[in-house]
Amino acid sequence: MTHHWGYVGALVSAVLFGVSSTLNKIALETVNPLIVAGLIYFVGGVLLFTIHLSPLHKKILSLFETPTETETKISKKDYGVLAFVILCGSIIAPFMLLQGLNETTAINTALLLNTESLFTVLIAFAFLQERGAKKDYFGILLLLVGVIFITTNGEFQKLTLTTEVTGNLLIVGACLFWGIDNNLSKFLSKKRDIIMITGLKCFIGGAVLLIMSLILEISFNVPLVSIPYILSVGAFSIAFSILLFLFALREIGSMRTGVIFSISSLFGAVFAFAILRETFSLTQFLAGLIMLSGVYILYRK
Repeated sequence: MTHHWGYVGALVSAVLFGVSSTLNKIALETVNPLIVAGLIYFVGGVLLFTIHLSPLHKKILSLFETPTETETKISKKDYGVLAFVILCGSIIAPFMLLQGLNETTAINTALLLNTESLFTVLIAFAFLQERGAKKDYFGILLLLVGVIFITTNGEFQKLTLTTEVTGNLLIVGACLFWGIDNNLSKFLSKKRDIIMITGLKCFIGGAVLLIMSLILEISFNVPLVSIPYILSVGAFSIAFSILLFLFALREIGSMRTGVIFSISSLFGAVFAFAILRETFSLTQFLAGLIMLSGVYILYRK
C-alpha cells in the first residue's frame, strides 16, 4: 500500500464512527447510556480477539502492510502505554461524557465535542513535534470551522455555555482525555499486530465500564430490539473504526488523523437524515463542503 491509504483509513474510520450516533440513538431509547457504552466496546473487543485467533488474522494484517516500518514485538513499556490509553480513552472519557450529557444541553454537547480534534492537534504540535506546511494548517482550520457549523447548524444563540458550567467542563474534560488517547495511540500504531492492540483496548475498556455499571447498580435490561444496533456499533463503529484509526495514525500522524476523523460528524448528520429523518439544513450542507475541502487540502501534496 502507498502512503495515501492513511488518508483513506482515516476517512473510512470517520464514516464507520459516524453511523454510531444514529444507531446508538435508537438503542439509547431503551438501554442505559453506560450499559450501551460498555457493551459496544466489549462486543468490539470480542470480535477482534475472534479475528486474532482465526486464519483471517494474517490476511488482514497483510492488508495493512505499507512502506512504514512496524515493530513485531510488544514490550512492557508498550503495555504501560496501552493501559494509559485504555484508562484515558475507554474509561475516563466515556464516563465524563455521560455525566456531562446529563448536566448540559444537546447543542452545547455537540459544539464542545469538537474540542477533541483541537486537543489532538495541540498535543501533537506541542509534545510530538508534528508539523505541517501552511496549506495543512489551512485545511485543519477549514475542518474545524466546518465541524462547528455541522454540529450546531449555526444556531449559536441557543448556546448556554455560561450556565451549565459543570456539564460543559465534563465534556471538555472528556475531549481532553480522548485527545491524549489519540496521541498516545500513535506509539501503539507502530506495532504490526494492531488487531490485538485494538482488541485489548476495546475489551478491557468495555469490561471496566460494565463493572462500573454493576457497582452503580444500573439495570442491565437490554431488549431484543436493541441488540442488532449494539452489535452493529460494536463491530463497525468501534472495532473496525478504531483499527483503521490506528492504521491512519501510523501513516499520517496524530494531527492529520485527528482532524480528518472530525468529519464523522458530517456522516453522522447524513445518516441521521437518511435513517431517522432528522433535518439536514443548507447550513450543514455548506459546512460539509467546507470540511471536504479541508480534507482535500490536507491530502493534496
